[in-house]
Amino acid sequence: MRADRLLSLLLLLQNRGRMTAPDLAAELEVSVRTVYRDVEALGASGIPIHADRGPAGGFRLVDGYRTRLTGLTDVQAGSLFLAGAPGPARDLGLGADLTAAQLKLEAALPAELADRARRIQQRFHLDAPAWFRDADPVPHLAQIAEAVWEQRILKTHYRRWSGAVHRALWPLGLVLKGGIWYLVARAAADGADGADEAEGAVRTYRVGRFLAVDTRGERFERPEGFELAAYWEESARRLEAATRRQTAFVRLSPHARRLLPMWFGAAGVRALATAGPPDADGWVGVELAVESGSVAVGDLLRLGAEAEVLGPPELRRALADTVAELAGRYR
Repeated sequence: MRADRLLSLLLLLQNRGRMTAPDLAAELEVSVRTVYRDVEALGASGIPIHADRGPAGGFRLVDGYRTRLTGLTDVQAGSLFLAGAPGPARDLGLGADLTAAQLKLEAALPAELADRARRIQQRFHLDAPAWFRDADPVPHLAQIAEAVWEQRILKTHYRRWSGAVHRALWPLGLVLKGGIWYLVARAAADGADGADEAEGAVRTYRVGRFLAVDTRGERFERPEGFELAAYWEESARRLEAATRRQTAFVRLSPHARRLLPMWFGAAGVRALATAGPPDADGWVGVELAVESGSVAVGDLLRLGAEAEVLGPPELRRALADTVAELAGRYR
């Protein structure tokens, strides 16, 4: 809305001093022509804005003028929890609210605290996605976030590994993990078209796999006592326990020891923590939790010649067979 933009422009000048029209346009994500119109409107309403001409010119408030219109709206106040994550805030449709909230907060702070806040913002940045992997496209994220906030049943079309399905869900919360958005939701009474989706079961859905969502459903009451953070922590533990059921006995070179946490995450860290003493060449033996079958073979082959799997025998044989087949193919 224009009123929000005018207030943001005013707070920018108050917090940062003289700013050029292009700088203001970039901050407000509008055209330079719109900035000139907004400055004229503020001047007509009695705000003392002075225009300095020349290469070092720009707009500034007359010395001593400060506005006290710094009250946060409920959405802006909520968006402050995402102040360290501007990218996810934009994904959720809260980018403009976050900017406005930060400006209002900055305007309300004493000068020395406002300066400290600006320095922190200039020196620390959160980049959520993992290296060498693009984040999922999430065209329905803002709608899903709205349904989470409004507690409205979501009618969804979701792409599973076995095919697309229709679900009616109670959206309980959103989680950003490694640059990937997930929806934690409870299956509604009319939401299951498969036996694996019992009514009332809480499940995790990858937001990028929603093909369509309808947010016009009825309101629902959140399950009493449900805690999103506690659910996610327990869910993550269950997932790791369910997938990493096998233990591999592996010798690692010094280089592989550096790679292990990168390729195997927490399982790699735990394996190194209980590693035996290095031999004369610096190799160590570890017990590494891995997935079963071909997944374990593929994961361990990433370590290349920097690792040797000693057991269990069936895993060692599977690796040997795979390496032999590769050698024959590339011979």
